[in-house]
Amino acid sequence: MTEVLSRRAVNRATLARQFLLERTARPVPEVVAHLVGLQAQTPHTWYTGLWSRIADFRPEDAADLLVDRTLVRIAVMRSTIHLVTASDALALRPLVQPVLDRDLFRNFTHGPDMRGLDVDAVVAAGRALLAEKPRTNKELGALLHERWPDRAPSALAYAIRCQVPLVQVPPRGLWGRSGTIAHTSVEEWLGEGVTEHPSVEDMVLRYLAAFGPATVKDVQTWSGLTRLREVVERLPLVRLLDEDGQELFDLPDAPRPDEDTPAPVRFLYDFDNLLLSYADRRRVVTPDVKARDYDPHGPVPQFFLVDGVTAGDWRVERTKEVATLELRPFHRLSTVDELEREGAALLEFLAHDVPKHDVRLVC
Repeated sequence: MTEVLSRRAVNRATLARQFLLERTARPVPEVVAHLVGLQAQTPHTWYTGLWSRIADFRPEDAADLLVDRTLVRIAVMRSTIHLVTASDALALRPLVQPVLDRDLFRNFTHGPDMRGLDVDAVVAAGRALLAEKPRTNKELGALLHERWPDRAPSALAYAIRCQVPLVQVPPRGLWGRSGTIAHTSVEEWLGEGVTEHPSVEDMVLRYLAAFGPATVKDVQTWSGLTRLREVVERLPLVRLLDEDGQELFDLPDAPRPDEDTPAPVRFLYDFDNLLLSYADRRRVVTPDVKARDYDPHGPVPQFFLVDGVTAGDWRVERTKEVATLELRPFHRLSTVDELEREGAALLEFLAHDVPKHDVRLVC
């Protein structure tokens, strides 16, 4: 008989693999590799994702690795910027090329400019320009527009983004610093090209190690790829069911803690992959999130977990003299002591340079 996992059991398995049941002492590159990257289109919020998962994490533990090119920020899963290891930049980027092709040629804004365009020639010209130095999209588009004046500069730059593996170069993304959004090719940045024969099977196994147990639709939601059922079906995986009867796949030896395992308070950042990597997000996301009716055009909310699920959102307001962490629970919490302690530690991490800290519960 197929084992049935309650939603709470699925939650605990997921948190364990995400290092959210217990912080890990593993070095940053190992954690980033295990997680198959962190979504990182914002320059700094993903540092909180590492802080919530790694014991005694310091911002320079990741920032220094961006400088020495051990880690890079590059568009991979779902065509979004992720923080990944250098080796994963080379291995994952070719696997998600179909997603980027779809994004380019079916894009409502830029797709029409691709019709009748010699995209290969544009790519060659773009690579040559990026070999000279990292460039912003605006700069790259303007230079390409000189050769293809009948095409929108933004569309030409977008073609390079989708057809060339682009690394977003520092100082963009460095803690406490800023910089223009400039790119160069992964070949220029890392000195080697993408993997010639990447393994989609390996990608699926790694997803399950970090996010499982999961359905085929979950894997597809995370990666942006389609038609993965036949890939999943041929792998040596355990088959399970969730409490709704959905078929789950998992690694035979992956941790699946008891559903009563305590789950500590944890803070997630705005684009945390824990929230974005499932077709069915109910293992972590409660109905309160949808009921909150957040402005789709406003700031992306940042959530905290209590007992393993979304229990409220948080934000930090700063002045030169005081940094305030506002905690907005969805419902009255039975105890707030742990939430306030973890919040105070988060505030120390995010605003250690501000003299006064205040953790405020907003009901």
